[in-house]
Amino acid sequence: MRLDSRIIDAARAVADIPDGASVMVGGFGVPGTPFTLIRALVDHGARDLTIIKNDANESGMGIDLLLQSGQMARLITSHIGLNANMVAAMNESRVAVEFVPQGILAERIRTGGAGMAAFLSDIGIGTRMAEGKQRVTMPDGRSYLVEPALRADFALIHAAAADGFGNLRFAASARNFNPLMAMAARTTIAEAECVLPLGGLDPDDIHTPGPFVDRVVALPESLPEVYGVVKR
Repeated sequence: MRLDSRIIDAARAVADIPDGASVMVGGFGVPGTPFTLIRALVDHGARDLTIIKNDANESGMGIDLLLQSGQMARLITSHIGLNANMVAAMNESRVAVEFVPQGILAERIRTGGAGMAAFLSDIGIGTRMAEGKQRVTMPDGRSYLVEPALRADFALIHAAAADGFGNLRFAASARNFNPLMAMAARTTIAEAECVLPLGGLDPDDIHTPGPFVDRVVALPESLPEVYGVVKR
């Protein structure tokens, strides 16, 4: 079987992301955030985007660039406290923000990637977190909230290494949300610090298999300054 290379440049990788798309973005702060792909999406110019990301990065970096360019309409996230621009945009109703507890956010994405519609959780019952959510009572009498799965049109993720078929390896805590998002998006685009030939990744070192990845963007050997804390 012939395996076609999925390596592509950043501009072409994001060129078909349309206005109104939902886009998952990996990362936890700086580690695992695909800064190059975010910049390419800013340059591409797609607007009215729904962004799904654990955090809002800090002012002047990451998805804050999508906010500054007016491309983000909605953000589904765990916290935005490190980004004063995002706090202001939420308070001024320029961006709709949906807060999801971090563990629930991860599980909603994992559930979407597993092809399920929702999962049940007793977290948040009796708090504001339960407002507007469907509840079910099990035969044992316990009540649960229905947490819907999260899926997206596209996922932008960061990997330490990849091969041309899209197999990925992540480094330490930079793994975070990236493998979950790769499974939960219709089209997954990965940037990689190192791109190896087919067979260059040991099978035991592959964290996300190639069938979940559609495009691979090779990062330059000298990473931009924004990746600073990723240097190991």
